[in-house]
Order: sequence, then C-alpha cells, then structure tokens
Amino acid sequence: MNDKIWLSSPHMGGAEQKYVNEAFDTNWIAPLGPHVDGFEQDLAAYTKTKHAAALSSGTAALHLALIMLGVKAGDEVICQSMTFSASANPIAYLGAVPVFVDSERETWNMCPDLLREAIKARFATGKKPKAIIPVHLYGMPAQMDRILEVAKEYDIPVIEDAAEALGSSINGRAMGSFGILGVLSFNGNKIITTSGGGALISENEDHIKKSRFLATQARDAAPHYQHTEIGYNYRMSNVCAAIGRGQMEVLDQHIENRRANFNFYKSAFAGISGVSFLEEPEGYRSNRWLSTILVDPELTSGITREDIRLGLEKDNIETRPLWKPMHLQPVFENSPFYGNGVAEELFKNGLCLPSGSNLTQNDLSRVANGIKKLFA
Repeated sequence: MNDKIWLSSPHMGGAEQKYVNEAFDTNWIAPLGPHVDGFEQDLAAYTKTKHAAALSSGTAALHLALIMLGVKAGDEVICQSMTFSASANPIAYLGAVPVFVDSERETWNMCPDLLREAIKARFATGKKPKAIIPVHLYGMPAQMDRILEVAKEYDIPVIEDAAEALGSSINGRAMGSFGILGVLSFNGNKIITTSGGGALISENEDHIKKSRFLATQARDAAPHYQHTEIGYNYRMSNVCAAIGRGQMEVLDQHIENRRANFNFYKSAFAGISGVSFLEEPEGYRSNRWLSTILVDPELTSGITREDIRLGLEKDNIETRPLWKPMHLQPVFENSPFYGNGVAEELFKNGLCLPSGSNLTQNDLSRVANGIKKLFA
C-alpha cells in the first residue's frame, strides 16, 4: 500500500522547538506566560488589528465573541449555513437560535442578498438578530463590503469567522479585521497550528480584555478565589503559544505552498470537462487552505465527486466532501433557513483535495494521476 496522503496535516517549520524549549527551561508550562503575550502580539501585528486574545480553540473564541455582543437565551444570530458546525454550535451554547443563510456562487460564502432577506423576515416576526457570522470557507474571503453594508443598514454587529482564512485578504486588508470581532483557529489541520487553539482579534480593547478575563474562569482581583461572573477555561497554554510563535515565522511560506498546490491542480485538470475551481474575485487573495473542486456529472460522463473520493481512497489518499450545510444537519433541522439551493449543490458536487503545505511533488502527482485515471 502506498504511503498515506493526508488532506491537511500539521507542518512544522523548525523554530517551534526553540520556543517550546524556552517554555520548559523557564518552567512556564501552565496557561499564560510570555509566549502567550508574544503570540498575541504576533497575531495582532500580522492581521493589523490592535488586540488579540490567544485561546484554547476557535470555538471558544466564537463563544466569547457572542458573549461580548450580549447574546442570550432566546436571541437570534444569523450564521452562514455552508460551514463547519463550530460556527453555529456556540450560538446553541448560549440558548440562542441560529438563523441560517445560504451561499452565493462567487465565493461560496454568505449571500448578501439572502442576508438582507433573512433580516427583513426576522424583523417581521418582531426579532432583531443580535449578530451576523459570515465564514471565509477554505480561505476564500466572503463579500465583506456588501455584508457589512447590509449589517450597517440594520445596525447588527458582524463576527467574522476567519478560522480557515488566516493570511487571506481583500485589497490587502486581512480577513478577521473587518468585523467588530474576528475568530481564528489553529487546529491541527489549519494553515498554522498550536496543536489545538484559537484566537479572538479586534480593534476593541474592552472586548479583548473582557474575553481574557472570562477565559481565565472570570477570577476577580482578590487574594482569594472570588467570582462575580461565570467564567470559562479557555486560555491558551504557554507551551501551545510557543508552537504558535514558531509557526508564525513560516506562515507566509505555508500560504505560498498551498497556493502552489491550487495552481498545480488547476493546471493538471485543465483538460477535464466538468471539473472546475473557485477563482479569486478581483482584489481577493485566498490562502488556499484547502484546494477544492466542483464535479458536474452532466459534463463528466456521469463521474461524480463521490467516484473521485472513493477512487483516491483506494490509493490511500484522503479527500473530503465540502461542508454539509448546517440547515441540513439533524441537530439544526428546526432552525430558520433562507436559501436558494447553492449550498446544497456545493455539498453534492464539491470535493476537498489534499492541500498540506508539506505535500511533495510526488504526492501532488499521485493525486492528479489518480483523478486522471478515473477520466481515462
């Protein structure tokens, strides 16, 4: 059996060990410490935001972001349907109701027109949504200018789920910096990793300070343990942050490698009818966290994305269908949804290809040849 080719595996750059050793040598093993402070500064500088809080996961960051905006039980929060469940789960943590909005075809992200339709419909029921959560799928920025325009029109704050989009930008402006709060993730499969982890970024210092406070069990300033609010164990450890500092040194190279993967696949499949790629709109730059294809069976003589997935699986190559939309998930089946069928079509025909920044030329050729063989 050939060696496994993973969808998106961790990729160390070399400096991580130096920072981790420093944490061990100084005995800063517990949560918080100088590497946490340094990692937060690195993230704020990279995204050109003023403040960052390093946390245990992107999900924790989104949970805290919703708390910062005052979301409570019974409130409604608008969320992109085409996403991973971590974008929607924190809404449920708070007893709030997710209202799902479909995608547009240009970026596969939240459709601004359907967003407006959803807001109008919720207003008609007497509910004003407390927040809007667009997601930058696979590193491709959402249409943030139009989304922010709608949000401003109805005075609803935007939380940007940039978990997949660190290093992506629109006209040079970093994703995560458009909303009142931005969410990042450093899970093992992301463009950089801290083994597990996430961050909240914002221009609003009060939001970040309060998030840090809540993330450390909301411990009041007292010589004994005193709490006047419910807190969470959401802070990143100094050891994980040490890995993150090393990863930040190779982030730009990881992005270049992943963009090169995308260009390789696009060139390799240029002659295959019915296999298409998501292009960058003008001014958009995607980190190409995952390279994705759409497979149109009407143009491929009946070959589907599932045929490709199973064919590559036989050669020990990991691929994955695009996210199953939230409005199709059993756990959210009773949530309101405003759509036009785009997300369902993407899920039916879309496939994520191996995209790690550590893929070799042989790995890429194996993937390409495996797919070409199906079409031969």
